[in-house]
Parts: sequence; C-alpha cells; structure tokens
Amino acid sequence: MNGTNFMTLSFASRSENEAFARVAVAAFVSQLDPTIEELNDLKTAVSEAVTNSIIHGYDSDPSGVVSIEASIDGDTVSITVKDSGKGIEDVELARQPLYTSKPELERSGMGFTIMENFMDRFEVSSEQGGGTQISMVKRIESKKALYN
Repeated sequence: MNGTNFMTLSFASRSENEAFARVAVAAFVSQLDPTIEELNDLKTAVSEAVTNSIIHGYDSDPSGVVSIEASIDGDTVSITVKDSGKGIEDVELARQPLYTSKPELERSGMGFTIMENFMDRFEVSSEQGGGTQISMVKRIESKKALYN
C-alpha cells in the first residue's frame, strides 16, 4: 500500500466484528483530526462495506475472513474492504438504490448508495466465487484547517 501511513486488519466474518472494524478505522483516521461529520461518514461507510461482506459475501458464515487496508497520504484516506466470499452476480444491479439480494432479512438495499455518497471516490470489484473488494477514498478537511 502506498502512502505515508497504513494499517491492515483481518478478522472473522462475524456480525459482532463490524463495530470493531468501524472503531479501528476511526482510531487510525483520528490522527488527521477529522470533524465529527467526517468521522461518522467514514465509520458508516466502513460499517456498510463490512456488513455487506459478512451478510452477502459469506451468507453470515463466521468462518470467512474480512480484510481492511487503510492508508493516509497527506490529507487523504484510502480504505479497501475485501472478502473471499461468493462475489456479486451483477455489480451494477447491486449498486442500485433499494436493491437487496436478501429481502427476507429486511435489508434496505442502500449500502452501496451510502458508501458512494459519504466518500469522494468509491469502486466495487467482484468476481463470482472469488470475493468482492470495495475501495473508498476521502479527503479529510481537518478541524485545524477549518480554523486557520
């Protein structure tokens, strides 16, 4: 990973690890002194990506592994969430607001839309049977910059 600072984190695809992942990324990004809104946007995007890996990639099978790579380069944070799950059959369809492949779980189908709206750049790559990778980038307008 390029950048001035980075972290890598892997964990079991268990629902209870979603909060852990969100907090770990938030702690890493806190060195940029983000605003509360920026931090909440990042935490929400990470939460959505991790939840998608757990629920859709692994069908809630706790034996899967979710990985997060994050880097900071200047005032920009890059985050990649990966799984080796079943992959997405139709990425363009999955990116449509309100689409869900698991309506029986009362999923809202807004995960990709939320990630896309909260981040400056957002990409999804997926291969049937080979997993999914979500890449997100956000520039942090630190509180220090707002008051100078």
